[in-house]
Amino acid sequence: MRVPVMDTHRTPLMPTTPTRARLLLKQGKAKPYWNKLGIFCIILTYTVEPDNRSLVVGIDPGSSFEGWSVVGTKETVLNGMSEAPKHVKKAVEVRRTMRRARRHRKCWRRPARFNNRSRNKEALPPSTFARWNAKIRILEQLRKVLPITDVVVEDVAAGTKKNCTWWNTNFSPLEVGKQWFYRTIRDRGLDLHLHAGYETKELRERFGLKKTRQKSKQVFAAHAVDAWVMAADVSGAEHPTERGLYYWAPIRFFRRQLHRLQPEKGGNRKPYGGTRSLGFSRGTLVRHIKHGLTYLGGTLKGRVSLHSAVTGKRVTQNAKVEDCTILTRIAWRTQLYAGTGRRHSSPA
Repeated sequence: MRVPVMDTHRTPLMPTTPTRARLLLKQGKAKPYWNKLGIFCIILTYTVEPDNRSLVVGIDPGSSFEGWSVVGTKETVLNGMSEAPKHVKKAVEVRRTMRRARRHRKCWRRPARFNNRSRNKEALPPSTFARWNAKIRILEQLRKVLPITDVVVEDVAAGTKKNCTWWNTNFSPLEVGKQWFYRTIRDRGLDLHLHAGYETKELRERFGLKKTRQKSKQVFAAHAVDAWVMAADVSGAEHPTERGLYYWAPIRFFRRQLHRLQPEKGGNRKPYGGTRSLGFSRGTLVRHIKHGLTYLGGTLKGRVSLHSAVTGKRVTQNAKVEDCTILTRIAWRTQLYAGTGRRHSSPA
Protein backbone atom coordinates (compact mmCIF):
# COMPACT_ATOMS: atom_id res chain seq x y z
CA MET A 1 0.00 0.00 0.00
CA ARG A 2 1.06 3.60 -0.51
CA VAL A 3 2.62 5.56 2.35
CA PRO A 4 0.87 8.85 3.31
CA VAL A 5 3.09 11.94 3.28
CA MET A 6 2.74 15.19 5.22
CA ASP A 7 4.75 18.39 4.95
CA THR A 8 6.42 20.28 7.78
CA HIS A 9 3.07 21.80 8.80
CA ARG A 10 1.33 18.37 8.90
CA THR A 11 -0.60 19.18 5.72
CA PRO A 12 -1.35 15.97 3.78
CA LEU A 13 0.38 15.55 0.43
CA MET A 14 0.01 12.86 -2.21
CA PRO A 15 1.12 9.43 -0.89
CA THR A 16 4.31 7.82 -2.10
CA THR A 17 5.64 4.31 -2.61
CA PRO A 18 7.19 2.32 0.27
CA THR A 19 10.53 2.30 -1.57
CA ARG A 20 10.70 6.08 -1.84
CA ALA A 21 9.51 6.46 1.76
CA ARG A 22 12.39 4.25 2.99
CA LEU A 23 14.84 6.30 0.90
CA LEU A 24 13.60 9.59 2.39
CA LEU A 25 13.88 8.17 5.91
CA LYS A 26 17.39 6.89 5.23
CA GLN A 27 18.50 10.27 3.86
CA GLY A 28 17.03 12.11 6.86
CA LYS A 29 14.55 14.01 4.71
CA ALA A 30 11.56 12.55 6.55
CA LYS A 31 10.64 11.19 9.96
CA PRO A 32 8.19 8.37 10.79
CA TYR A 33 4.72 8.91 12.19
CA TRP A 34 1.77 6.67 13.10
CA ASN A 35 -1.73 8.06 13.43
CA LYS A 36 -4.49 6.72 15.71
CA LEU A 37 -5.53 4.18 13.09
CA GLY A 38 -2.05 2.65 13.11
CA ILE A 39 -1.31 3.86 9.56
CA PHE A 40 2.38 4.45 8.98
CA CYS A 41 3.13 7.90 7.52
CA ILE A 42 6.16 10.08 6.96
CA ILE A 43 6.58 13.78 7.75
CA LEU A 44 8.95 15.67 5.46
CA THR A 45 11.66 17.76 7.07
CA TYR A 46 12.04 20.13 4.13
CA THR A 47 9.62 22.52 2.42
CA VAL A 48 7.83 21.34 -0.71
CA GLU A 49 5.20 22.86 -2.97
CA PRO A 50 1.98 20.77 -2.74
CA ASP A 51 0.75 19.20 -5.97
CA ASN A 52 -2.29 17.28 -4.73
CA ARG A 53 -4.77 15.49 -6.93
CA SER A 54 -8.15 14.14 -5.92
CA LEU A 55 -8.41 11.04 -3.73
CA VAL A 56 -11.75 9.31 -3.23
CA VAL A 57 -12.67 7.26 -0.18
CA GLY A 58 -15.34 4.59 -0.51
CA ILE A 59 -17.36 3.46 2.52
CA ASP A 60 -19.44 0.28 2.67
CA PRO A 61 -21.53 0.49 5.89
CA GLY A 62 -22.55 -2.71 7.66
CA SER A 63 -24.16 -3.95 10.85
CA SER A 64 -21.01 -5.69 12.15
CA PHE A 65 -18.20 -4.88 9.70
CA GLU A 66 -17.54 -2.01 7.30
CA GLY A 67 -15.36 -1.64 4.24
CA TRP A 68 -13.01 1.24 3.39
CA SER A 69 -10.91 2.07 0.36
CA VAL A 70 -8.97 5.18 -0.70
CA VAL A 71 -8.44 5.28 -4.46
CA GLY A 72 -6.68 7.70 -6.78
CA THR A 73 -6.96 8.07 -10.53
CA LYS A 74 -4.78 4.98 -11.04
CA GLU A 75 -3.42 3.64 -7.76
CA THR A 76 -5.12 2.14 -4.71
CA VAL A 77 -3.76 4.00 -1.68
CA LEU A 78 -5.15 1.73 1.06
CA ASN A 79 -7.98 -0.63 1.93
CA GLY A 80 -9.56 -1.12 5.31
CA MET A 81 -12.08 -3.14 7.27
CA SER A 82 -13.46 -1.99 10.62
CA GLU A 83 -15.60 -3.41 13.37
CA ALA A 84 -18.78 -1.52 14.20
CA PRO A 85 -19.28 -0.71 17.93
CA LYS A 86 -22.09 -2.92 19.24
CA HIS A 87 -21.75 -2.60 23.02
CA VAL A 88 -23.46 0.76 23.56
CA LYS A 89 -27.07 -0.42 23.81
CA LYS A 90 -26.29 -2.92 26.57
CA ALA A 91 -24.02 -0.43 28.37
CA VAL A 92 -26.83 2.15 28.49
CA GLU A 93 -29.20 -0.46 29.90
CA VAL A 94 -26.71 -1.43 32.62
CA ARG A 95 -26.17 2.22 33.50
CA ARG A 96 -29.93 2.72 33.86
CA THR A 97 -30.22 -0.37 36.10
CA MET A 98 -27.40 0.85 38.34
CA ARG A 99 -28.94 4.33 38.62
CA ARG A 100 -32.31 2.90 39.66
CA ALA A 101 -30.69 0.57 42.18
CA ARG A 102 -28.80 3.47 43.79
CA ARG A 103 -31.98 5.49 44.15
CA HIS A 104 -33.75 2.52 45.74
CA ARG A 105 -30.96 2.02 48.30
CA LYS A 106 -30.77 5.73 49.16
CA CYS A 107 -34.54 5.90 49.77
CA TRP A 108 -34.87 9.29 48.14
CA ARG A 109 -36.24 10.52 44.87
CA ARG A 110 -34.63 13.20 42.76
CA PRO A 111 -37.10 15.81 41.43
CA ALA A 112 -38.11 15.40 37.80
CA ARG A 113 -35.88 17.24 35.32
CA PHE A 114 -37.96 16.89 32.18
CA ASN A 115 -37.53 20.60 31.42
CA ASN A 116 -33.80 19.97 30.87
CA ARG A 117 -34.32 17.15 28.39
CA SER A 118 -34.05 17.54 24.64
CA ARG A 119 -37.55 16.21 24.15
CA ASN A 120 -39.20 16.86 20.78
CA LYS A 121 -35.79 17.79 19.41
CA GLU A 122 -33.76 15.93 16.84
CA ALA A 123 -31.54 13.46 18.68
CA LEU A 124 -29.83 10.17 17.89
CA PRO A 125 -30.17 7.08 20.09
CA PRO A 126 -26.82 6.33 21.80
CA SER A 127 -26.23 3.08 19.92
CA THR A 128 -27.08 4.69 16.56
CA PHE A 129 -24.82 7.67 17.25
CA ALA A 130 -21.92 5.38 18.26
CA ARG A 131 -22.12 3.44 14.99
CA TRP A 132 -22.27 6.42 12.64
CA ASN A 133 -19.86 8.56 14.66
CA ALA A 134 -17.28 5.75 14.48
CA LYS A 135 -17.28 6.17 10.70
CA ILE A 136 -16.73 9.91 11.09
CA ARG A 137 -13.80 9.26 13.45
CA ILE A 138 -12.13 6.95 10.92
CA LEU A 139 -12.78 9.40 8.10
CA GLU A 140 -11.22 12.24 10.10
CA GLN A 141 -8.08 10.19 10.76
CA LEU A 142 -7.78 9.43 7.04
CA ARG A 143 -8.23 13.11 6.17
CA LYS A 144 -5.39 14.09 8.48
CA VAL A 145 -2.86 12.11 6.44
CA LEU A 146 -4.43 11.98 2.95
CA PRO A 147 -5.77 14.82 0.71
CA ILE A 148 -9.27 13.33 0.38
CA THR A 149 -11.73 15.33 -1.72
CA ASP A 150 -14.68 12.96 -2.32
CA VAL A 151 -16.59 10.38 -0.28
CA VAL A 152 -18.71 7.61 -1.80
CA VAL A 153 -21.15 5.73 0.44
CA GLU A 154 -23.44 2.81 -0.26
CA ASP A 155 -26.86 4.16 0.64
CA VAL A 156 -28.51 1.76 3.10
CA ALA A 157 -32.18 1.32 2.19
CA ALA A 158 -34.40 1.91 5.21
CA GLY A 159 -37.85 2.17 3.71
CA THR A 160 -41.12 2.40 5.66
CA LYS A 161 -44.44 0.65 5.17
CA LYS A 162 -47.95 1.95 5.51
CA ASN A 163 -49.75 1.01 8.75
CA CYS A 164 -46.71 -0.97 9.97
CA THR A 165 -45.75 0.66 13.25
CA TRP A 166 -43.27 -2.03 14.30
CA TRP A 167 -41.43 -1.92 10.97
CA ASN A 168 -41.23 1.89 10.81
CA THR A 169 -40.19 2.24 14.47
CA ASN A 170 -37.34 -0.22 14.14
CA PHE A 171 -35.98 1.33 10.97
CA SER A 172 -36.30 4.98 11.93
CA PRO A 173 -32.99 5.07 13.92
CA LEU A 174 -31.19 3.78 10.84
CA GLU A 175 -32.68 6.50 8.64
CA VAL A 176 -31.98 9.26 11.19
CA GLY A 177 -28.40 8.09 11.72
CA LYS A 178 -27.78 7.85 7.99
CA GLN A 179 -29.00 11.38 7.31
CA TRP A 180 -26.88 12.74 10.20
CA PHE A 181 -23.86 10.98 8.70
CA TYR A 182 -24.45 12.53 5.28
CA ARG A 183 -24.87 16.04 6.72
CA THR A 184 -21.68 15.69 8.75
CA ILE A 185 -19.69 14.71 5.65
CA ARG A 186 -21.02 17.68 3.66
CA ASP A 187 -20.31 20.05 6.56
CA ARG A 188 -16.64 19.08 6.30
CA GLY A 189 -16.47 20.38 2.75
CA LEU A 190 -16.32 16.96 1.06
CA ASP A 191 -18.23 15.99 -2.07
CA LEU A 192 -20.64 13.18 -1.21
CA HIS A 193 -21.73 10.54 -3.72
CA LEU A 194 -24.33 7.86 -2.97
CA HIS A 195 -24.79 4.43 -4.55
CA ALA A 196 -27.64 2.02 -4.05
CA GLY A 197 -26.95 -1.64 -3.29
CA TYR A 198 -27.85 -2.85 -6.78
CA GLU A 199 -25.56 -0.22 -8.31
CA THR A 200 -22.66 -1.53 -6.24
CA LYS A 201 -23.32 -5.02 -7.54
CA GLU A 202 -23.33 -3.74 -11.13
CA LEU A 203 -20.00 -1.99 -10.50
CA ARG A 204 -18.46 -5.23 -9.20
CA GLU A 205 -19.54 -7.01 -12.35
CA ARG A 206 -18.16 -4.19 -14.51
CA PHE A 207 -14.74 -4.37 -12.85
CA GLY A 208 -14.80 -8.18 -12.80
CA LEU A 209 -14.53 -8.48 -9.01
CA LYS A 210 -16.28 -10.97 -6.73
CA LYS A 211 -17.46 -10.66 -3.14
CA THR A 212 -17.07 -13.47 -0.62
CA ARG A 213 -19.94 -14.71 1.55
CA GLN A 214 -17.66 -14.89 4.61
CA LYS A 215 -18.40 -11.43 5.96
CA SER A 216 -16.10 -11.69 8.99
CA LYS A 217 -13.02 -12.78 7.01
CA GLN A 218 -10.21 -10.23 6.91
CA VAL A 219 -9.79 -10.14 3.14
CA PHE A 220 -10.28 -7.56 0.42
CA ALA A 221 -13.26 -9.45 -1.05
CA ALA A 222 -15.30 -9.29 2.19
CA HIS A 223 -16.23 -5.59 2.42
CA ALA A 224 -13.41 -3.46 0.97
CA VAL A 225 -14.23 -4.64 -2.56
CA ASP A 226 -17.55 -2.75 -2.48
CA ALA A 227 -15.81 0.35 -1.13
CA TRP A 228 -13.19 0.09 -3.89
CA VAL A 229 -15.59 -0.21 -6.82
CA MET A 230 -17.61 2.80 -5.61
CA ALA A 231 -14.47 4.92 -5.16
CA ALA A 232 -12.99 3.79 -8.48
CA ASP A 233 -16.21 4.71 -10.28
CA VAL A 234 -15.66 8.32 -9.16
CA SER A 235 -11.85 8.52 -9.38
CA GLY A 236 -11.46 6.69 -12.70
CA ALA A 237 -9.19 3.83 -11.55
CA GLU A 238 -9.33 0.72 -13.74
CA HIS A 239 -8.31 -2.09 -11.37
CA PRO A 240 -7.21 -2.50 -7.73
CA THR A 241 -3.43 -2.26 -7.44
CA GLU A 242 -3.50 -3.37 -3.79
CA ARG A 243 -5.59 -6.09 -2.10
CA GLY A 244 -4.08 -5.95 1.37
CA LEU A 245 -6.01 -4.16 4.08
CA TYR A 246 -5.92 -2.67 7.55
CA TYR A 247 -8.25 -4.20 10.12
CA TRP A 248 -9.46 -1.73 12.76
CA ALA A 249 -11.22 -2.62 16.01
CA PRO A 250 -12.21 0.19 18.40
CA ILE A 251 -10.66 0.10 21.87
CA ARG A 252 -13.44 0.09 24.45
CA PHE A 253 -12.96 2.32 27.47
CA PHE A 254 -15.27 1.77 30.42
CA ARG A 255 -16.75 5.08 31.48
CA ARG A 256 -16.31 6.15 35.08
CA GLN A 257 -18.90 4.63 37.39
CA LEU A 258 -19.83 5.61 40.94
CA HIS A 259 -19.01 2.06 42.03
CA ARG A 260 -19.03 -1.53 40.86
CA LEU A 261 -22.20 -3.51 40.30
CA GLN A 262 -21.61 -5.94 43.18
CA PRO A 263 -20.28 -4.97 46.62
CA GLU A 264 -17.23 -6.65 48.19
CA LYS A 265 -17.00 -8.08 51.69
CA GLY A 266 -18.40 -5.71 54.26
CA GLY A 267 -20.75 -4.07 51.76
CA ASN A 268 -18.07 -1.81 50.29
CA ARG A 269 -18.48 -0.79 46.66
CA LYS A 270 -15.27 0.24 44.91
CA PRO A 271 -15.21 2.95 42.20
CA TYR A 272 -14.72 1.64 38.69
CA GLY A 273 -13.84 2.84 35.19
CA GLY A 274 -12.44 6.09 33.87
CA THR A 275 -10.03 7.26 31.19
CA ARG A 276 -6.89 7.93 33.28
CA SER A 277 -4.39 5.54 34.84
CA LEU A 278 -1.74 6.98 37.18
CA GLY A 279 -1.73 10.26 35.25
CA PHE A 280 -1.71 8.71 31.76
CA SER A 281 -4.57 8.36 29.29
CA ARG A 282 -5.87 4.85 28.88
CA GLY A 283 -5.18 3.64 25.38
CA THR A 284 -1.67 5.10 25.35
CA LEU A 285 0.59 2.95 23.20
CA VAL A 286 3.72 1.94 25.14
CA ARG A 287 6.67 -0.38 24.70
CA HIS A 288 7.22 -2.51 27.83
CA ILE A 289 10.62 -4.01 28.61
CA LYS A 290 9.07 -7.49 28.87
CA HIS A 291 5.70 -7.51 27.10
CA GLY A 292 6.66 -5.36 24.11
CA LEU A 293 4.12 -3.28 22.22
CA THR A 294 1.01 -2.82 24.38
CA TYR A 295 -1.41 -0.12 25.51
CA LEU A 296 -2.41 1.07 28.97
CA GLY A 297 -5.52 -0.20 30.70
CA GLY A 298 -6.72 0.12 34.28
CA THR A 299 -4.87 0.42 37.60
CA LEU A 300 -4.50 -1.90 40.58
CA LYS A 301 -2.50 -1.11 43.73
CA GLY A 302 -0.23 1.44 42.09
CA ARG A 303 0.40 -0.68 38.98
CA VAL A 304 -1.14 -0.55 35.50
CA SER A 305 -2.58 -3.26 33.30
CA LEU A 306 -1.27 -3.71 29.77
CA HIS A 307 -3.20 -5.02 26.76
CA SER A 308 -1.96 -6.42 23.48
CA ALA A 309 -1.96 -3.80 20.73
CA VAL A 310 -3.11 -6.44 18.22
CA THR A 311 -5.68 -8.62 20.00
CA GLY A 312 -6.66 -6.36 22.92
CA LYS A 313 -6.19 -9.18 25.45
CA ARG A 314 -4.77 -8.21 28.83
CA VAL A 315 -1.21 -9.45 29.26
CA THR A 316 -0.52 -8.22 32.80
CA GLN A 317 -2.04 -6.27 35.70
CA ASN A 318 1.24 -5.67 37.49
CA ALA A 319 3.28 -3.39 35.23
CA LYS A 320 5.28 -0.44 36.52
CA VAL A 321 4.92 2.85 34.68
CA GLU A 322 8.69 3.39 34.74
CA ASP A 323 9.14 0.15 32.73
CA CYS A 324 7.03 1.55 29.86
CA THR A 325 8.23 3.80 27.05
CA ILE A 326 5.40 6.14 26.04
CA LEU A 327 4.88 6.18 22.27
CA THR A 328 1.55 7.71 21.25
CA ARG A 329 -2.19 7.70 21.91
CA ILE A 330 -4.32 5.23 19.93
CA ALA A 331 -8.07 4.71 19.70
CA TRP A 332 -8.13 1.60 17.50
CA ARG A 333 -6.41 -1.77 17.54
CA THR A 334 -4.83 -2.30 14.14
CA GLN A 335 -3.76 -5.35 12.18
CA LEU A 336 -2.31 -5.36 8.68
CA TYR A 337 -3.31 -8.23 6.40
CA ALA A 338 -1.78 -9.27 3.11
CA GLY A 339 -3.90 -9.74 0.02
CA THR A 340 -4.41 -13.42 0.91
CA GLY A 341 -6.00 -12.62 4.27
CA ARG A 342 -2.90 -13.63 6.25
CA ARG A 343 -1.73 -11.15 8.91
CA HIS A 344 1.90 -10.46 8.11
CA SER A 345 2.73 -7.55 10.38
CA SER A 346 1.41 -4.94 12.74
CA PRO A 347 1.83 -1.38 11.46
CA ALA A 348 2.85 -0.21 14.92
